[in-house]
Amino acid sequence: MDMEPILDVKQLTMKFGGLRALDKVDLDVYQGQIVALIGPNGAGKTTFFNCITGMYDPSGGDVLISPPKNGRPQRINGIKPNKVTEKGLARTFQNIRLFHNMTVLENVMIGCHCRMKAGILGAVLRGASTRREEEAVIQKSYTILKKIGLEKYVNDFAKNLPYGAQRRLEIARAMATDPFMLLLDEPAAGMNPQETHELDELIIRIRDTEGISILLIEHDMKLVMSLSDRIFVMDYGKKIAQGTPEEIRKNPAVIKAYLGEEIDA
Repeated sequence: MDMEPILDVKQLTMKFGGLRALDKVDLDVYQGQIVALIGPNGAGKTTFFNCITGMYDPSGGDVLISPPKNGRPQRINGIKPNKVTEKGLARTFQNIRLFHNMTVLENVMIGCHCRMKAGILGAVLRGASTRREEEAVIQKSYTILKKIGLEKYVNDFAKNLPYGAQRRLEIARAMATDPFMLLLDEPAAGMNPQETHELDELIIRIRDTEGISILLIEHDMKLVMSLSDRIFVMDYGKKIAQGTPEEIRKNPAVIKAYLGEEIDA
């Protein structure tokens, strides 16, 4: 490809004492792509996400982003998670992290916080500009909920949502940060087949209508194969393969990593 990747991870290494959880892993994502990161449990996938999003400071390597709006590569190793979000990378988690005793709308409004201009003083004094900004945040949050298909739950507490809807709410909150890329950590975990099918459609819609690129960790191989433009495969902290779904399906190293099982897709 001639264009620069919007995410370019080079030789990423993470050590925990004597354990090398990531061993010189390379990965790149280009604008408009849906890219999957797969591998057996313990392969290092979530550690990889944690290094990219500021949860961990990598032991080695580079994490470079080139946001589509300005395009200049920026090294983001070791910056705080909130700063990573401000730069345009938003993530969801393997275990759902919602504010359960807040409404669906309020959960999405929290996602808007990193783009708000009113500081603590503005929030206390509640001037006209602060009130206008709050009204804009409410409208933006409701619009996102409509796009995600959750508007009927707008005033419900997050804890009362069906499981699949809670997963979608986490994606809605991430979208509220205005990202150029979403990092989804096992978004289909625990979903039934209907919810998984709806998630498949949602992820494609986010990419096609919102222009947001996607990097996801996922164990549901049917979902991975149907969604992904490219797939990276990890095992024991190393990248063992990369390619199109068709190339990955036939790759002997990938089949061996999954205990000799053919990938059913």
